[in-house]
Amino acid sequence: GFERFANGEIAISNASREIKEEEAALAEENGVPWYRFDMAYDGITVVVSAENDFVEDLTVDELASIWAADGGVTNWSDVRPDFPEEPIELYGPGTASGTFDYFNEEILGEDREVRTDYTPSEDDNVLVQGVAGSPYALGYFGFSYYEENQDTLKAVAIDAGSGPVAPSIETIADGSYQPLGRTLYIYVNANELQERPEVQEFVKFYAATADEIAPSVGYIALPADAEKETVDKVAGAIDGSIAPDSETFGQESPEASPAA
Repeated sequence: GFERFANGEIAISNASREIKEEEAALAEENGVPWYRFDMAYDGITVVVSAENDFVEDLTVDELASIWAADGGVTNWSDVRPDFPEEPIELYGPGTASGTFDYFNEEILGEDREVRTDYTPSEDDNVLVQGVAGSPYALGYFGFSYYEENQDTLKAVAIDAGSGPVAPSIETIADGSYQPLGRTLYIYVNANELQERPEVQEFVKFYAATADEIAPSVGYIALPADAEKETVDKVAGAIDGSIAPDSETFGQESPEASPAA
């Protein structure tokens, strides 16, 4: 999506992560100024099978050791001595996924490579079925897929240093589900937004109704003040009173986590 967006092939790109420097550079090279609009929140959810009776929570460091190429983890007992001496079966998004990017940036950071001996899929339903099918499997994907499959999956609470926090609408919205709470965006070509009435109407509709639509598909609505900021920003982008975000890209301070 970002590649096509940066090439000027599409007017709007949905995104579960921020644009990368190389993607922003490509957009600039192709004369594509852009706006970024916050639309909803999501929480990447680490899951095990409902049949798993030994994992309730994991620390960020334990998750990193599981997923890092140099983590040295083969069996569950490598994570904690009291876990079974059974091989971990891993499922996760493919490398083209924004969820893959976000998870690895937050859990592994920039200096560690993700392991490749896991079952990848761009179809989250394949991941759901894989994890649900074995008590020794572990995977991750967006909160909505966990919500839809709570009868066969169990969410793992994540301990980022202040005790385990399970993903929920409340913990994702209030920012306590860290570090895997994230903002969902749309990136919009500024030229298309200002020149095409149909793009304007779609983006205005999107911003005005996201608070109603997001929960219906398992995402978390922005709080009222953040929603108003998005609606006002859309209006300012359309009338040209707000400059494109691409003009200040790279000069901003790192974004806070959702509702943090």
